[in-house]
Amino acid sequence: MGGNDKMAIRIGGMSILERVLQRLRPQCARLIINANGDPARFTATALPVVADSVPGFAGPLAGILAGLDWAANNAPDIAWVVSVPGDCPFLPHDLVARLHRARDAADATVAAACSAGRAHPAVALWPIALRDDLRHALAAGLRRVRDFSARYQGADADWPDAPLDPFFNVNTPEDAAAATRMAAMVGA
Repeated sequence: MGGNDKMAIRIGGMSILERVLQRLRPQCARLIINANGDPARFTATALPVVADSVPGFAGPLAGILAGLDWAANNAPDIAWVVSVPGDCPFLPHDLVARLHRARDAADATVAAACSAGRAHPAVALWPIALRDDLRHALAAGLRRVRDFSARYQGADADWPDAPLDPFFNVNTPEDAAAATRMAAMVGA
């Protein structure tokens, strides 16, 4: 996206970040943003901005660890963290509840979102208790979310992809244009 924050892209009059926060606020006790670089770019959200503790931009798993560590240190009453990428403008309004239901039904450790049979491993529900295992996995060089979550009993919560995929992510200018059309189509 030309080196710009994808989360700042406007879809239907709102930035992707505003859309993500609007969807998650009613579902979560607390929100944080995991981002590296200058945290001042998120000042308007009034949310804590937590950088990765793992050096070298280790990817989404490092962000998940940052969230788990922040929750353990700042919100000891929270046992679960939901992770979502910052480039998904249409997250479901029932994301967290459905992830919990899927996890409970399968007696699973981790629950991840799926749409139309496709897994979205970075859209997941994680127990705080996994943070030390995740720290060790990252130190050993593990980088794929799917590879880490496969170590545990998992559950999938499935959503349809029509009229739009709730986990559609914006990676290109063409994706941003498609998201704008989708938002107009469904009034989102």
